[in-house]
Amino acid sequence: MTTNDLPGGTFRVADLELTRTGYGAMQLAGPGAFGPPKDRDEAIRVLRTAVELGIRHIDTSDYYGPYVVNELIREALHPYPEDLVLVTKIGARRDEQGGWPEAREPDELRQQVRDNIERLGVDALDVVNLRLGGMMGPEPGSIADKVEVMAEMREQGLIRHVGLSTVSAEQLAEAQTIVPIVCVQNFYNIANRHDDGLVDSTAQQGIAYVPYFPLGGFNPLQSSALDEVAKSLDATPLAVALAWLLQRSPNLLLIPGTSSVAHLRENIAGAGLELPPTAVARLDSLAG
Repeated sequence: MTTNDLPGGTFRVADLELTRTGYGAMQLAGPGAFGPPKDRDEAIRVLRTAVELGIRHIDTSDYYGPYVVNELIREALHPYPEDLVLVTKIGARRDEQGGWPEAREPDELRQQVRDNIERLGVDALDVVNLRLGGMMGPEPGSIADKVEVMAEMREQGLIRHVGLSTVSAEQLAEAQTIVPIVCVQNFYNIANRHDDGLVDSTAQQGIAYVPYFPLGGFNPLQSSALDEVAKSLDATPLAVALAWLLQRSPNLLLIPGTSSVAHLRENIAGAGLELPPTAVARLDSLAG
């Protein structure tokens, strides 16, 4: 399988060509993205299979594990294919209980970039998303001081491209006055459509939009309706959710995660589901 055979094909932003069907590596760590994987050998197989299937967009972070996932990626894939794009994120750390406290002071951001570089075994990071906001959504306020640190590291050659995670349209616009932004990674799915405007505006600007939690935040009625649509198409709810995202806008990139080769193959196949207009209309009506 090649990159063009993957559901959605590819999306080009700046000098990057990313497969719209990517892979999110968070689940390769233990429960809650904390600690070592249950099956290290299977984790290695998942990563290698993803690349063999044509995926050239892997989402990761040094705070998954922490450290575990980046170390697995390096073990499985280094030296990396020239066209593989590793997208990492900074802005948090892990405490001893597996929590996710913020880590957004300038020195913390710089250290996180250095840590990602070291554990991934690269000279510079392809894309670094600056993680802001809360667990499920943006928080108001200026982000300029933090974006300036990202711009500084880009100038130093430690970061090739800058992205943002969990930000508002206003914060994206502010960041763009400081440094080019290639992607936005926010919470968005069939039932949670608060970012519809941002999806459209980033598409117009040629910026990638990477939604996370494709099945997150559904109420019981929405979940039931999704199940009904999936059953009518002889598909899983996740397949329908992923397919809807790919059909929503050409700049949407998927990063479904799994620690199983079998589920990886299912996710890729599911994303390629062609949703008929009646199913799309039913799903669009679920927006909260």
